[in-house]
Amino acid sequence: MGETIVHTTPTCPYCRYVKDYLTRENISFLEKNIAADRQAAMEMAMQSGQQGVPVTEIAGETIVDFDQPALREAVYKLR
Repeated sequence: MGETIVHTTPTCPYCRYVKDYLTRENISFLEKNIAADRQAAMEMAMQSGQQGVPVTEIAGETIVDFDQPALREAVYKLR
């Protein structure tokens, strides 16, 4: 299934919501700040087709925005 990755920017409140949710669920993740890492931004856009954040890669899925039902389902798959 691979590691969990959260693509973020420093000023994005929804990115914080995703990170807080994963932390509460005891899911470790790698944060990629696309504002500081152009390569991560390009990879995110190629994989998700999205320019905005958050984009979360978890349990083999790509979840756009703070979609709590989708995150909950992905977390369930990890367990």
